[in-house]
Amino acid sequence: MKNKDVKAGETDNGKVVIKPAWCKGCGICVAFCPTKALALENDKVVMNDPDKCIQCGMCELRCPDYAIYVGRKKNEKQV
Repeated sequence: MKNKDVKAGETDNGKVVIKPAWCKGCGICVAFCPTKALALENDKVVMNDPDKCIQCGMCELRCPDYAIYVGRKKNEKQV
């Protein structure tokens, strides 16, 4: 069963999952994104440009509300 409150942005490397219900709109993830792939809309984080996402994980690491998750493709090895 898929949660309707979860939005996923597909990228070449995997996907970024955003839980809008958990996002309080602080913008920390947006500020730490090195490629500016994220943005705030209506006080919630959104994937502004999925093609810019490099799957660095800074957004996930810095989010105090655990509202964003970076998932890698299964065939990709972590270094």
